Order: sequence, then structure tokens, then C-alpha cells
Amino acid sequence: MSVAREQDSVAAAFAERVREEEERRLSQLAARSYPAARLHEEDDCALRTPFQRDRDRIVHCKAFRRLTHKTQVFVAPRGDHYRTRLTHTLEVTTISRTVARALALNEDLVEAIGLGHDLGHPPFGHIGEEVLDSCLKERFGEDFRHYEQSLRIVDDLERDGAGLNLTQQVRDGIVRHSSRAPLPQTLEGRIVRVIDRVAYINHDIDDAVRAGLLREEELPVQPIEVLGSSGSARIDALVHDMVEHSARSGDIVQGPQAGPAMAALRDFMFEQVYLGPAVRAEHAKISSVIRRLFEHYVEHPEQLPPALVAERDMGADGVARRVTDYLAGMTDRYCIRRYTELQVPQAFAR
Repeated sequence: MSVAREQDSVAAAFAERVREEEERRLSQLAARSYPAARLHEEDDCALRTPFQRDRDRIVHCKAFRRLTHKTQVFVAPRGDHYRTRLTHTLEVTTISRTVARALALNEDLVEAIGLGHDLGHPPFGHIGEEVLDSCLKERFGEDFRHYEQSLRIVDDLERDGAGLNLTQQVRDGIVRHSSRAPLPQTLEGRIVRVIDRVAYINHDIDDAVRAGLLREEELPVQPIEVLGSSGSARIDALVHDMVEHSARSGDIVQGPQAGPAMAALRDFMFEQVYLGPAVRAEHAKISSVIRRLFEHYVEHPEQLPPALVAERDMGADGVARRVTDYLAGMTDRYCIRRYTELQVPQAFAR
């Protein structure tokens, strides 16, 4: 048998083998990998499931690579060990896979959603999103939501406007991963929605302590008593609680103690860290940078990169969309560089 025929024989049996394995191994509540429902029909890959293919498309896209230079909480931290949007994404994905495996749900679907959920986050973390939303509201009466931008990236912006043509289940999980959006249609999407919070609350506590913004003893007593005194202990407690209660309920839920404890920790973090004085001290600077760039490109849309301009966005009504796409896609350092080029005479900027 030739090399080509030997490879073809494996590929010919791949999809059927996956179907049989999923029927034997997965819960009846799990999403199945086949058939693939995409915006544009295409042949399946012979050696990857549709969700594995989506995962690979996300990992290889430009927006995913930019996450390594996007703020999670701390803008331009001096230390090497602070989380970025990329490390947050990887933590969400790995924890979500653990939950999916324990519940016999589709790990490949969870992985693709987890890797793609934050592609649309703008530079400078929560503050950057808040400022960009304010700019759009004030100038155009529109909103900015990072989870909707994540879907726009995979649907319309990647591959020079062709999009990634992801499966419907992955697209749904991405656009509905935030608590501000409706619940995802799949249990796998609901896992990522909860684990997103589990991950960022606990790793942001770790970073805040490292930065000297918090001391361990300042954390609220009751949630710590319920969940544990370290980040790893709290994540472990939340994952076990989620798995046990979800298995009994047939949905993705948290228990009556763990859920409120996590919510209390989240409220504490927003008050003391995300919207606290140390981070807010940078708010005016970040606001100046984003607002200056926003207003400049609204007034001079011809200066936007040509590759960013889709044909349907060429009219006056598309200016807001095009400027938003450009700013939301920037990394922290690129945003600062573009701002510097506008504000500082270039002869003195080198």
C-alpha cells in the first residue's frame, strides 16, 4: 500500500470512530462533534473534529497572538509574572477542560470556546473597555461589548475579512460567555462562562497581592472560610463544587455556599482593585490615550489600515465600526505608540 493510501485509510475511518467514541463516552447532555454547523458550508477535516479545527483556527489567528500584549488588570507591569489576557485565556481553557472531562461533556468544544472568548478585548483591560464604550455612546449612540467584538473578529475580521467560519456552537459560546449576555445554548459554553470568573477572580487576587495592592489578611473573611486561603485551594473548591452540583442538576450550576462566596469575592475585587484607587489612578491617562485616538480616526478614517476596511463598512455609517475594530484590536504597547506618534513631534520621539 502506498503512503497516500495508508494515510487515506486512517482518515476515512476518523469521523465514524469519533462518533462511536462520543456515543460511548460522553453524557447524553454533551454536544456532539458532528455534524458541523457553520455559516458557510465546507468539507470536514479528515483528521480533526470540527471543534478541534475551530481550536486550531483560533490559535493560529492574529487576534490570539495579540493577547500576549494586552492587559488583564495591571497596565505595563514591571514584573514578569503578572497575568496577561493570553495567560488568563489559557487558565480559563485548562480549568474548563477539567470540568468538561469530569462531567463527560465535549472537551474539544470547551477548549475552542475558552481560547476564543476574549479575542475582542481592547487594550488596557476593564478600563479600556469602559472608555471605548463611553466614546461610542457619546459620539454615535452605540455600545462596545468585548464579547460581541470577539464574535466579530472570528466572523468578519480575521483572514483579511473572510473570517474563521467557526461552528455555531463555538460562536455561541464566545458571544455568550459574559454574564451580561444570555446563557450559552450548550453546557460546554456555560462551563466557560462560569470558569471565566473563577479564573480571573483568583488569579487577579494573586496579582494584586504581588503588586502590593492587597494583603492576604484584607480579603473578606467569610468567602475565604468557605473557599480556602490560597488561589489554588479556592479554584479547586469551586471546581469540585461546580462538578458535583452540575452532575446532579443536569445544568452548569454552583452550590448554595460556593456561588455566593465567589460573588462576594468578585464584588470585593471590583471595589478594591478593578475600580480601586491604584488602578483608577491610571484611568485618566488611559482615557486620554483612547479618546485621542478615537477622535482622530473618526475625523480621519482614511488613515485606517486598508486591510481593516470591509467593503460594507465604507460608508459614513461604517466609520464607528471601523474605528472600533482598529482600537479594540490594538495591544497596549501599540496603542501607546500610535498615541505618541500623534502627540509628540517625531523628531523628538526617537
